[in-house]
Amino acid sequence: MLPAFALALTRLADRRILAIWLKSLAVTLLVFIALGIGGWFGLIWLLDRYGEADGLGQLAAVLILAIAGWLLWRIIALAVLQFFADEVVLAVEQRDYPEMAARARKLGLHEEARRALAGAGRALLFNLLALPVALVLAITGVGAPLVFLLVNAVLLGRELQDMVWLRHRATAGSPPPLTGIERLGLGGVVALLLTVPVVNFVAPFLGAACAVHLIHRKGAPRS
Repeated sequence: MLPAFALALTRLADRRILAIWLKSLAVTLLVFIALGIGGWFGLIWLLDRYGEADGLGQLAAVLILAIAGWLLWRIIALAVLQFFADEVVLAVEQRDYPEMAARARKLGLHEEARRALAGAGRALLFNLLALPVALVLAITGVGAPLVFLLVNAVLLGRELQDMVWLRHRATAGSPPPLTGIERLGLGGVVALLLTVPVVNFVAPFLGAACAVHLIHRKGAPRS
């Protein structure tokens, strides 16, 4: 795991990968800002219609949006990255694993969009399911963050693996190349990095590049 992350980190400075990262970051920020603005006016409208839109109501709206933003950032970032996943994985493969890059199948726009929406839907659903458990454990101080970290580690591990594996698997029934522990470790590191300001901008790309190295160094299923 550590060598794969070290390799992934050095590849982030590659000009081609940097261009894809900037494009993905711009789209992520635009979506995040648009949802934030829409959510703000939506909450104000609801408070004005059914409650109080005074200072206390606006403070409540700010707190709700802050919590929602914290939860949704990783979902939006990963969903956007999945639209560019083929480009990211191909760029890393062409530099470090050219034979694998030549053998890979290209995912179509429909498949990439379907995967991105399915991944975002799973992330949103399981984070919402984890919310009651996190609220119960909030009294412990560390229980709530650990619940979300575990849930997102499992989700991210699967999504990052599939970004690479689906381009190379032999059949639909081919076993995944990473073990459950490896997926959990990969997803856990990325989920943790997504909570760190500034670092969270590069965490999904670092995870995608790391997944490439992890899978190909083990020997991914060939097409």
